[in-house]
Amino acid sequence: MTQILVVDDDRAVARLVQRCFEGSEVDVLTSQRAAEVIPLIEKHTIDVLLLDIMLPEINGLDLARQIRQIDSKLPIIFVTGRDDSETTIEAMKLGAYDYLVKPLDVGMVQELVERAIENRRLMHEPVVLTSQQAEENESGDLLIGRSPQMLAVYKEVGRVAAQNVNVLVRGESGSGKELIARAIYQHSNRNSEPFLAVNCAALRETLLESELFGHEKGAFTGADSRRIGKFEQCNGGTIFLDEVGDMSLTIQAKVLRLLQDQRLERLGGAETITTDVRIISATNRDLEEMIADGDFRLDLFHRLKSFEIAIPPLRDRDGDLEQLVQYFLKQFNKQLGKEITGLSAESLARLKAYDWPGNIRELQEVLRKSMLMATSTVLAPEWLPPELFGGAAPIRPSGESQGSDEDAFDVFLTQLESRGSENMYAESLEWMEQRLLSFVLDKTAGNQSKAAALLGITRGSLRHKMRALGITVEQVVKGDE
Repeated sequence: MTQILVVDDDRAVARLVQRCFEGSEVDVLTSQRAAEVIPLIEKHTIDVLLLDIMLPEINGLDLARQIRQIDSKLPIIFVTGRDDSETTIEAMKLGAYDYLVKPLDVGMVQELVERAIENRRLMHEPVVLTSQQAEENESGDLLIGRSPQMLAVYKEVGRVAAQNVNVLVRGESGSGKELIARAIYQHSNRNSEPFLAVNCAALRETLLESELFGHEKGAFTGADSRRIGKFEQCNGGTIFLDEVGDMSLTIQAKVLRLLQDQRLERLGGAETITTDVRIISATNRDLEEMIADGDFRLDLFHRLKSFEIAIPPLRDRDGDLEQLVQYFLKQFNKQLGKEITGLSAESLARLKAYDWPGNIRELQEVLRKSMLMATSTVLAPEWLPPELFGGAAPIRPSGESQGSDEDAFDVFLTQLESRGSENMYAESLEWMEQRLLSFVLDKTAGNQSKAAALLGITRGSLRHKMRALGITVEQVVKGDE
């Protein structure tokens, strides 16, 4: 269970945050007194702290300094009644994740807290390099695979992690670039400092520039206050720039300057700010081809790839597929309440023959969806998706339902009853929710804002549900191509 702590002498703030996460997997703890904060943090596993700056007993900034001595990686979101730029800058210098201005907006609270929870996970959950002992360890994320190709990647992580150089991670979509970036960070000398991830493909140019470098009030339409960018916020730490090939040439030029002398200017500002960040970047694009076409700067390319790690696609990793299948079966058995012991010979042959353009992420989704539908302890071919059969659905046994969601749901209910499920309501809701979200995301071509509007929920809630159900936009959109 994820736990967040709200510290504010205004009870209305605590009640609003509690309402934001009603019915979710987020447990909201509250306190009105500064003296209770550190004991609560020591007693509970707090994932995010919402802290009022103007507490009666002590200034929130001073309290944050004390908390940093206990947990330097705890994301702190300051809550303030005044949009005071100087206080905000001081908060960011203390390593605050972000800040909220009263009166609080429900959607903004949900989105910011969920982003902070994910950031906490990226920093806190260990990435374990594969070994027999590691696979028995259920905490953290594992880099699964003992193929010669992956062993070479692990060695490269070990060589570069402690070196204060920028790293470019290259590989196809779904191959595990984020896990490699986190492994480098966690084995580095900066692992006690912040780790922030930015998806360069997810934001349009102005918003990405603001996200990275910050902006001054009035810098563009909607910039109604000063904002501290990730490079300034992450001083002393590590930034992961995912999909770096999607940056515009304008932003590339600003990133190059930062790499050259660790200086930046906020969007719309003239003040030069000094920072110290290590950049780990990742891409699935052919940067050399982009350079030849004039879409990516050659000088930036060389700065980003002081050291390069290339992750092999799943189809080229000799013997790793079987390991991954066993790991995901064990993982999903616990999540879904299943008792699937393995795959039939034909099912395993289908998996091996498939090209896996979505790599490990696609394998994970295929197994999860197949296990949701399976009614036996062995994953037979009839439960595998059509794309593994060249687009044609597998032949099901005579008398079995042939494909509608209504028929599939009847089969699913029968399965729950046969294995004596004591949680049929929750498991059925998850089954239907996964199909509903996939349907709406497909109809909106993966646009999460439009999908959230159709569903009548916030974008932050949608992202939370997608993570919980293992749904990715890439899988949904690709499945309709």
